[in-house]
Amino acid sequence: MSKHQPAIEQEKQAVKNDKLRARVTGVAVLVILLIAFFVAMGLGKYNVSPIESIQILLGIAPEQDAMAANVIWGLRLPRILASMLCGAALAMSGATYQGVFKNPLVSPDFLGVSQGACVGAAAGILLGASSGLIQLLAFVGGLVAVGLTLMIPALMRSTSNIMMVLSGIIVGGVMSSVLGFLKYIADPESQLASITYWQLGSFSYVTMDSLLPILPLMILSALLLMGLSWRIDIVSLGDSEAKTLGANVEAIRVLSIICATLLTACSVCISGTIGWVALVIPHFSRMLVGSSNTRLLPASALLGALFMLLVDTVTRLVGPAEMPISILTGIIGAPFYAWLLYRRRNTIQ
Repeated sequence: MSKHQPAIEQEKQAVKNDKLRARVTGVAVLVILLIAFFVAMGLGKYNVSPIESIQILLGIAPEQDAMAANVIWGLRLPRILASMLCGAALAMSGATYQGVFKNPLVSPDFLGVSQGACVGAAAGILLGASSGLIQLLAFVGGLVAVGLTLMIPALMRSTSNIMMVLSGIIVGGVMSSVLGFLKYIADPESQLASITYWQLGSFSYVTMDSLLPILPLMILSALLLMGLSWRIDIVSLGDSEAKTLGANVEAIRVLSIICATLLTACSVCISGTIGWVALVIPHFSRMLVGSSNTRLLPASALLGALFMLLVDTVTRLVGPAEMPISILTGIIGAPFYAWLLYRRRNTIQ
């Protein structure tokens, strides 16, 4: 027997244990997500029991309550689906950016995507556009922002990931300034409040009509990232190692960035800008299932969906007026991220 055989067997067993832990974690989170879904369906200013919610959704309610059915189908179902989709999309995009750039501090906010989408939405509001056109402009704004972020390193002939992140910070700063100018010239009686809605994030006005057109693009982008997950693992090893293994590093990186940007832009189209989710949830997922993107991306999607659903439910219940989403995600996310940094203080250079 080779002297390396025990070490190889131990490594294989460790891999099997990681996969088993990831499966158990995924099943547990999925079960909790389903329970939270039906509980959230009944909570609000007009309470509906979870059993009645299930009966209404399945169309088997013995005595159909018209008000309860309207609340479930017209208000809560679109909102809950939107919160889960946006949470999953933001968490997946954050995990992808962190893997591609090999930087745990990277998120869509740092690359200017969220700010660009917000500028597009604000421009649409100032033009008096319809809600569909505002969503389209938000989507275009996010793509323009990430295009500029990719263009700056290309013009400087630099492939450094640090340069990419710095470019994103520059673009994000410019977009924030443009957004500030748009808010300055906006009508304070009507337009300014709508722009603020996009900045702070909310699911208050989500309908199935606004959600369904965006859904196919989000699903397609998520599936592509799932398919690219093992290639992102290769890229995260470093450019020279990845090229040695035969990977087309630039193609993988660009396609991953495009898919992650599409997920972020679609999320902003639905809910406005929501901070911290794309930064914090991938770290928490990494603690549970490890750093391999084949396990990290699905886990991030499930945990992101659960986190956003819980946060949105709390915002509906706390106080007489609904709290914007980003306020609560910041209250939760900032201390949690500080705790993560404290735990990793000896590994951060």
